[in-house]
Amino acid sequence: MTDPSTSSQTNGTTTVTPTTPVVRERVVNAPIDTCFRVFVDGFGTWWPPEHHIGEDRTVTHFEMEGFVGGRCFDVDSTGGVCQWGTMLEFDPPHRLVLAWHIQGDWTIDLDPTRQSEIAVTFTAVDDATTRVRVVHDHLERHGAGAIGVRTGIDSPAGWTVILGRFADVIDGLAPRPLPS
Repeated sequence: MTDPSTSSQTNGTTTVTPTTPVVRERVVNAPIDTCFRVFVDGFGTWWPPEHHIGEDRTVTHFEMEGFVGGRCFDVDSTGGVCQWGTMLEFDPPHRLVLAWHIQGDWTIDLDPTRQSEIAVTFTAVDDATTRVRVVHDHLERHGAGAIGVRTGIDSPAGWTVILGRFADVIDGLAPRPLPS
């Protein structure tokens, strides 16, 4: 079977074929309302501080604005703001969808035709546990950088450890470090 996330050469130019989404799922030990609230309002408590744009920036906090059109951004020590995402759907406590503006070369592009999407669903397993599912899709919109984006989010330091950090915070623990 051919890997759909690969690129091919056509007449000397690179074309990117559609990529399969990166999907991660985790059951966490909290009710659905708590999970949704920590995911959005507590975003800065579990998002890895190492995951930001710009090598020369010291990020002081991360935020996610909980409404359609809201920004997903970080703020650095000089007050500089980097908007790396936009809230496309917001349906508490069940679902949210973010536009991902980060390109394969780790720059930001706010052009909607060049953004992938992250759909996060929260499903109550019972009164005390919730299934959190992340589907990072439409990676082909990043053009030639699609493979780099997919490689990053599908790596050990990508969505797997990020959801693990989220679960750690839900459990009252310090978020685990990123793999070396």
